[in-house]
Amino acid sequence: MIHRRTLLQALGAMSMCVLRAQAQPATRKVTDMAGREVVLPARISRVVTLGSLPVLNSFVFTMGEAGSIVNGLADFAQPHWKYQNVFAPQLPGQPTMQLPNREPQVEAILQAQPDLVLTLHRDAVDRLAGLGLRVVYLSWREPEDVKSCMSLMGQVFGKPDVAQAYQKWFESSLGTVRAGLEGVAESQRPRVLYLQPDTLTQPRLIAEWWIPTAGGVSVTNDGRRTESRSFSMEQVLAWDPDVMILTTPQAVRLVRNEKAFAGLRAVRDGRLHVAPVGAHTWSNRTAEQPLTVMWAARTLHPQRFASLDVAAQTREFYARFFGTRLSDAQVAEILSGEL
Repeated sequence: MIHRRTLLQALGAMSMCVLRAQAQPATRKVTDMAGREVVLPARISRVVTLGSLPVLNSFVFTMGEAGSIVNGLADFAQPHWKYQNVFAPQLPGQPTMQLPNREPQVEAILQAQPDLVLTLHRDAVDRLAGLGLRVVYLSWREPEDVKSCMSLMGQVFGKPDVAQAYQKWFESSLGTVRAGLEGVAESQRPRVLYLQPDTLTQPRLIAEWWIPTAGGVSVTNDGRRTESRSFSMEQVLAWDPDVMILTTPQAVRLVRNEKAFAGLRAVRDGRLHVAPVGAHTWSNRTAEQPLTVMWAARTLHPQRFASLDVAAQTREFYARFFGTRLSDAQVAEILSGEL
């Protein structure tokens, strides 16, 4: 027989659970980066990402919500994005929800019944919202907008503490680099070219932020606002950079083997570096941006940052924010960019 006091305690506990459940709002509102008010369910468990999937997925990973993504990698499903599948093992089995031109596949999205659609493409927002989908628009125009994106993600997933921890980690990382660069004159800063050699372009505007932040001088920084910049081989020779950052091992081989590049200081001195690749290529827009700056500072000023253990920082970042503990071999592979 159940003791009367025990029964009353159990009933009291059940009542408290019911009251807490009733107090939990069924929906909540967030304001996205287009100024749109979006009504979201109390819990986000199914997310579709549209557009530049590695970037958007990195935001979700940072919230510790990798398992909520219900779409596959589409045209990003290739070896270069190997670690997307490490951070979110369900991705290879998920359906594609956008075409190679990034056009949303509306029927597939509707069939997935997502709690939320995340996109960096403003043009798709109103169309999808008009179909009854909850769409949150993220904007990354300025270099440190990643922190604003993370703040919004903290609201979306009900994890403001994670967003704050990320922002604190971001600022701490930049502070470490700033302290290491103290007293470094402009003449001591290497001239850096971030290059896509097959097209002779500087492919990402964000590099005009992380290169100087890490203690370099970007030779392509002309104050532009466009995402990429093209130039001639003659211009590359005139710049004659001290360091070249590339996005793939194939690009490094092209520069080493192409006679037109042979006279460049960076080639002669062997200062050709492949940007690391984790959730995304670190030299492009990604939630991994604080890691980018530390890696670049160590790369551009190896003696000044000799004590900066980028591998340890990498391991800590992915464990703390992505919830993934990487082996030494995995960290080394990410830092090598050899994917």
